[in-house]
Amino acid sequence: MPPNTTATTGDKPGKSGRKKGRKARLIVLVLVLAVIGGIAFGAYWTVSTVRASFPQTSGTLTLKGLSGPVDVKRDGYGIPQIYASSDADLFMAQGYVQAQDRFYEMDVRRHMTSGRLSEMFGKGQVKNDAFLRTLGWDRVAKEEYDTKLSASTKKYLDAYSKGVNAYLQGKDGKDISLEYAALNLTNDYKPSAWTPVDSLSWLKAMAWDLRGNMRDEADRALMTSRLGPQQIRDLYPDYPYSRNKPIVQNGQYDELTKTFGDSGTSGATGATGTTGTTGSTGATGATGTEGTTGSTGTSTGTSGAPASGTTANSGSAVTSQLMGLSKVLDDLPTAVGVNGQGIGSNSWVVSGDNTITGKPLLANDPHLSATLPSVWYQMGLHCRTVSSKCQYDVTGYTFAGMPGVIIGHNGQIAWGMTNSGVDVTDLYLEKITGDGYLYDGKVRPFRTREETIKVAGGPSRKIVVRQTADGMPLLSDRDDELVEVGRKAGVDTAAPDRGDGYGVALKWTALQPGTSMDAVFAMDKASDWKSFRSAAALFDVPSQNLVYADAKNIGYTLPGKIPTRSAADDGSLPAPGWDSKYRWIGYIPQDALPYEFNPKRGYIVTANQAVIDKATYPYTLTADWGYGTRSQRITDLIESKIKDGGKISTDDMRQMQTDNSSEIARLLVPKLLKLNLDDPDVRQAQKLLEGWDYTQDADSAAAAYFNAVWRNILKLAFGDKLPKELRVKGQCLWVERAGSTGPVDDTTKVRECGQRDADQAQPDGGDRWFEVVRTLMDKPDSDWWKAPKAGNRPAAENRDQLFTRAMIDARWELTAKLGKDIDTWSWGRLHRLFLKNQTLGTDGPEVLRYALNRGPWKLSGGEATVDATGWNAAGGYGVVWVPSMRMVVNLADLDKSKWINVSGASGHAFSAHYTDQTDKWAKGELLPWSFTGKAVDGSTKDTLVLKP
Repeated sequence: MPPNTTATTGDKPGKSGRKKGRKARLIVLVLVLAVIGGIAFGAYWTVSTVRASFPQTSGTLTLKGLSGPVDVKRDGYGIPQIYASSDADLFMAQGYVQAQDRFYEMDVRRHMTSGRLSEMFGKGQVKNDAFLRTLGWDRVAKEEYDTKLSASTKKYLDAYSKGVNAYLQGKDGKDISLEYAALNLTNDYKPSAWTPVDSLSWLKAMAWDLRGNMRDEADRALMTSRLGPQQIRDLYPDYPYSRNKPIVQNGQYDELTKTFGDSGTSGATGATGTTGTTGSTGATGATGTEGTTGSTGTSTGTSGAPASGTTANSGSAVTSQLMGLSKVLDDLPTAVGVNGQGIGSNSWVVSGDNTITGKPLLANDPHLSATLPSVWYQMGLHCRTVSSKCQYDVTGYTFAGMPGVIIGHNGQIAWGMTNSGVDVTDLYLEKITGDGYLYDGKVRPFRTREETIKVAGGPSRKIVVRQTADGMPLLSDRDDELVEVGRKAGVDTAAPDRGDGYGVALKWTALQPGTSMDAVFAMDKASDWKSFRSAAALFDVPSQNLVYADAKNIGYTLPGKIPTRSAADDGSLPAPGWDSKYRWIGYIPQDALPYEFNPKRGYIVTANQAVIDKATYPYTLTADWGYGTRSQRITDLIESKIKDGGKISTDDMRQMQTDNSSEIARLLVPKLLKLNLDDPDVRQAQKLLEGWDYTQDADSAAAAYFNAVWRNILKLAFGDKLPKELRVKGQCLWVERAGSTGPVDDTTKVRECGQRDADQAQPDGGDRWFEVVRTLMDKPDSDWWKAPKAGNRPAAENRDQLFTRAMIDARWELTAKLGKDIDTWSWGRLHRLFLKNQTLGTDGPEVLRYALNRGPWKLSGGEATVDATGWNAAGGYGVVWVPSMRMVVNLADLDKSKWINVSGASGHAFSAHYTDQTDKWAKGELLPWSFTGKAVDGSTKDTLVLKP
């Protein structure tokens, strides 16, 4: 049935530049289709037909399979609130509505998670598909559906799929989204029916991007070709527990009961759910004994020395293998983050004792890739009457393609998430012998399967996937460079003969079927702390920091399937797969994981810092936390508001979310202002820092100059000394031959060019580098502060000389980028956000990218600030990741809660709701968030009735 409306009727944009831009792009798209498809075909694609895929948002539609009518009420931003009388109808309608707005995005996601991108985009995606088929996300998801999930969860997934397929029924690609029109010009791809496994697979993609420290492990190993153990330790300093507080500050682990106990105020504390997931048996020989501490030794993530069993004295060997893996990871499509880099989040909760309303306030803003459309889809799911037949009354942020609400609130509780960063992946070297691999002196056969990759516009490709008996996929089969790992990787003298080389296999918790989808539905209907923790215990992957609030209480819990390792394995480098003592022992029991409930300080802050002080907890969660810069800043802001009895408001929470103070500037600027500079133009730039309050507003010239100085400090002190595998692609240097650990100078004889994408390269300038520089500030003569002369720029022999050189280089870099007149400089001119369609908007023809993409926006904020508009200092100043959404939940009056998305509700490029939230988001504003029936009715602009 064709739509009878093409956009919501409320809050229509006025005659703004952005609306004119949307019209211009629409005309361009029609012309593009005309040119590519021929005049006759192009004439068919008029403006009205491009808009034909816009959803119907008012009137009545018949939806076969419903048991009763469903109301879909949309506000002026196109955000839907769904009202139904049964759970099945509610989730069926959710599938239908999300498909209306976002089906193309959903379709691309499921092709990514199943390794079928080549079916849509051709041979250029075969390598990615082969790697994703090797991981087998969709296979694990199917096993999850068949063997792990509850009957109710499967019922909801089935209902959701029915809703998506009801939307697809009778529609051609052009009726669904204009991207299909562009695809159909080059191939005959047609969307297929949606399945529950398509929804579940997205959880695996989410877990992949949030998998923890695999990149750090690879980077440490890659550094061994250029740096010695102490130098690597310098670049991975210890977490500053005394300065940046961990999340959990109360409670302790009880050795007698093998559980974690909270020491906050009284209240419900017990968690239910699993208390001891056992390790795998058989091929691994792991016992999985419940309660085993699984110590990983004394690794802190700062050591340049690898675990016993592998060695770091064959730099080029380990480097070659891990560079292959690194390259594959860089090339993979990102799901929610920058391929695992830069992913962070802020979430904090303040008790009613410290708020104006006397009830808790909860804030959350996950930091993810800036995608178009946003990874988040705002939505409310409401039972007209909550009962055993219809159990949900929840609102918040969902993933298009998945039923339920991921982050948000219901009528009793609210919750937020940040990535915990716990270590749930390990790489293993495997001694391959014939058709098998060596394990404890015996050859075990690989499990194999053949996969066929269909390719649009070309012949299909076949691959063979090999797995160890305990399910570890052999990643080295997918990349020639990874084969070099086994040929050259350093191992100890007890290792078996390498022959033609070792393979590389991956152990990862998400490659085992789990219950995270059960957790989503359970959290959505949880009513108190006890039921919330019970629900959270089901959320096995990805492990997340969960903050909680109800009308009287606040809390934090860390769920997840977190492995324990033997003392022989510190997880810092690939481990010997042929020796069972390096296998995982088991998993930390849920009852032993840290949590807090109503801490006396009256608030809880999570921002990817350490969960708990390692000195007080027997299990190793990870060696690679974020370093706590954001979390401590949030803590300081809260403390400054509540001292002397002050109270915090909803708007105070919003303002904290947009705090853009630079902590590294606070450390460095006093030192930079003391430097004597000869060049008057550089002195002029230096004066910008006088009286600067360290805030990084978009219009700040001081922020622009400081960040340029910071970038050049990092480049001179560290970037030019790192191996090519970590440096920006195309950045070429003359360096000493690999194996030298001395600082680079201008007498070297080997020219090496960087190999990493600009948004992945090091030093990225995050708060690990804050800590590196902070530690070295007291060592002014360290070799790190030495840099060679370049042209007429002076060499540096100590810290102050390098800082001087960085100020000079920054002055002339900004002169080239922004002009010589510093009065015209601003941070926003450098620090810009472009929102890009994640398929045709990045790899399509230039004119099509113009039609689908939006921006730029000049942004405030920066790296490792609360307003985390991240940029990579090695690659440039452009925005790489952002607060992908922001929300503040008011537990005193849920209708006074606030929220916003980085883009808009719609995935249709010319919808009024494609990026209609972005301007407000960029300014740090929030939108009203209606929850109760009365408030929703008051904000409703369009109502669509779905009838059986």
